[in-house]
Amino acid sequence: CMKIAASTLHMLDKPLEDILNQLVELSVNKIEVADSGNHALNPRRVERLQEISSSYEIQYSVHAPYADTNLAADDDLIREWVLKRIRASIRFASELNAECLVIHPGWTTATERFSRGRSWELNLRSLYWLMRYAGEYGVNCLLENVPNPTPYLLVSIDDFLLFEEEMNPPINYVLDVAHAHLQDEVFQFIEKFGPKIKHVHVSDNWGETDQHLPLGEGNIKWGKVIDALSDAGFDGWIVIESYDKMEQNIDYLRNLL
Repeated sequence: CMKIAASTLHMLDKPLEDILNQLVELSVNKIEVADSGNHALNPRRVERLQEISSSYEIQYSVHAPYADTNLAADDDLIREWVLKRIRASIRFASELNAECLVIHPGWTTATERFSRGRSWELNLRSLYWLMRYAGEYGVNCLLENVPNPTPYLLVSIDDFLLFEEEMNPPINYVLDVAHAHLQDEVFQFIEKFGPKIKHVHVSDNWGETDQHLPLGEGNIKWGKVIDALSDAGFDGWIVIESYDKMEQNIDYLRNLL
């Protein structure tokens, strides 16, 4: 059965421990930690998270840094730094026994017009190396579908179908329902990639921009989404990524599940 989880990604302005305490009080024991901004992981913080985890029986997943970590960066040196940063995230995820590590795909840069297809190739190559590295650490890396309009390389179902043909070894997915809704492709995504969807992100919007609204405050048909996921055999985490009203979101999901 599906499990309710919550992300710290949209609370980066608050101290991490305060958020964890708040979630524990709401009896959420599956937490996606964002390895970004004020919450960026380091050995001391990982140790503290391990302590909290053993006191409260919390399970973690980790969201790799995404703001300036372009897997398809054109400059070799910059790209190597990006991979180095995400390798650190993989090691932290391993130490936390994380359910998975969520990764965003690379994006096209201003030099793309001079060498068509280069970003696409670099994205594949970076993911290939990261998957190998994660394999050595026993970390399950998952790739997230990202919102439109952005220069990200994997937004639509068509992007993912092409990616599937070329990505070796294959990689499983995080379905961000809100992002897919902006493409009006939520149900097609579940239909096409059902067995490969291992983790789900949820927040609401009105189909125009990625608003991260509380569930039920946009126009996503959540009952149908949960049914479709259930039909596809999904039994992983459903991670709340709304900006606020955490308690309301948790109740909303509990009623659906």
